[in-house]
Amino acid sequence: MTDLTKTPVAQPDRRGLGDALRTWWDGLSRPAQWAVGIPVILVLLALPLYPPPLLDTPGVSFGNVMALFAMYALIAIGLNVVVGQAGLLDLGYVGFYAVGAYTVGLLTSPNSPWNQTDGGWLNPSWAWLACLPIAVALTAISGLILGTPTLRLRGDYLAIVTLGFGEIVRLMADNLTELTNGSLGLSKIAYPTVAESEAHPGGVFSPGNLGDPDSWNPFERANNGTWWFWLGTVLVIIVLLIIGNLERSRVGRAWVAIREDEDAAEIMGVPTFKYKLWAFTIGASVGGLSGAMYAGQVTYVNPKQFDIILSMLFLCAVVLGGSGNKLGVIVGAFLIAYLPLRLQSAQLVSNESTGYVLLAIDIALLIGLWVLWRLRGQALGAWARRVVILLAVFGVVAGLLLFGSVLLFRQGGAQNLGDLKYLYFGIALVVMMILRPQGLFPVRQKLLTYGRQVYQAVRKPSAEPIGAGR
Repeated sequence: MTDLTKTPVAQPDRRGLGDALRTWWDGLSRPAQWAVGIPVILVLLALPLYPPPLLDTPGVSFGNVMALFAMYALIAIGLNVVVGQAGLLDLGYVGFYAVGAYTVGLLTSPNSPWNQTDGGWLNPSWAWLACLPIAVALTAISGLILGTPTLRLRGDYLAIVTLGFGEIVRLMADNLTELTNGSLGLSKIAYPTVAESEAHPGGVFSPGNLGDPDSWNPFERANNGTWWFWLGTVLVIIVLLIIGNLERSRVGRAWVAIREDEDAAEIMGVPTFKYKLWAFTIGASVGGLSGAMYAGQVTYVNPKQFDIILSMLFLCAVVLGGSGNKLGVIVGAFLIAYLPLRLQSAQLVSNESTGYVLLAIDIALLIGLWVLWRLRGQALGAWARRVVILLAVFGVVAGLLLFGSVLLFRQGGAQNLGDLKYLYFGIALVVMMILRPQGLFPVRQKLLTYGRQVYQAVRKPSAEPIGAGR
């Protein structure tokens, strides 16, 4: 028999730093969360003005990098609704991104027969702003049209259909020469004309605004990329608030049920097709919003900018950050946007002799890992074995790069690390599947309905009686 008089042994707290931060954040009231969040947002907004030396990107404006991050963050949030929350594998999300960009381009570019800024119903001063809701609406409609016949499919079949959609959009943009100008693309696309002056004839969002790094005024110091980053941050916050409220509603609970087990959700009375269509349409509209931002910033679009590899990169951001976690996918979007540009000026080696030395060190490392695995592999703990596997994967890839790209084909170390982004992001996915398949910041299952009230009642002592004792 079990002795009930014994005091149970206290279990050690195995929570990591992420769980501790999550618990602390959930314990704050809503005003306290805003009091903590607003200073953090202000610090992020100031980063392009005063980039830290370790974060700064040599050769590329850090403001433009952060603008790209804001657009990728919007894409990751929209794709997370489809993949992370509703559990629908979408491999052609770049198609919605292209629809949003081409909507702005077709309505505002002089190369388009549908241009409405030259005597049409669009005034050049507010043309981009007027096209923004149109792009969102059209991408939502395209998501509705695509999802209605295809969302009855599941798994790999749905992935293949969405993959085809992304390619269809790109091929249409390439072949409809009379409308989209084909592979030549659409140029001189409208952008927000705000704060026009002698110093900034096209406004602060103009590509000609390079900023004044010597000015103390942050608005004069900011270049056009910084202004786009600020606008993108505002849009990200708005989208997060909308999707966060949806998560805590009946819609969000239906998405979670569909993601976990669609058949069980259907049996319990959840109209799964309806809520999947909701997720697909909402995700598409957010992708169109990001595409409209992209077209306004670069003022030029062509079909090559929307290839299927880019769609895989978007999916990589969601998987790496943590599928289903809104803040996690934003971190994933930052890695996808920042790392290739940060490594753009970095080379594997500076000269051929250095390459041979590094290759010898790499081979010695691999031999040492192999000996360690053979002699002590069974005695190592779980995390030690994972670290050995990770080092072995890194050593093999580094050796192949040194031997192939540098020593044989590009003597002198001319291989640029930024050009290998698809390689190391693919390796990162393989490593993540081994060590942390749920992503860097995994989603935590929690009570959605009245979750905050229940948490505060359980975790915080209260002088008032709760529930039946009231």
